[in-house]
Amino acid sequence: MNQKNKKDLKETKDGVNNFIRFSTIAFEMGIIIAAGTFGGSWLDDYFKFEKPILTIVLSLFSIFASLYLVIKQVNNVNKS
Repeated sequence: MNQKNKKDLKETKDGVNNFIRFSTIAFEMGIIIAAGTFGGSWLDDYFKFEKPILTIVLSLFSIFASLYLVIKQVNNVNKS
């Protein structure tokens, strides 16, 4: 295998690895937000609140937490 083919193969492999990493990040973000929202809804039902206070609080918290994790993971990808 010549040098050009090795370089092309490495670039293709890196592209696939980055695609998998970013796809995983998207799934993690969705799972975190869904867990926070459903958890807040369950707690509102459990404590019988009239307004969905915990749903709002936990869904917002889960959004910020997932954004923090996304930024952290993207910075790790950029460093490597």
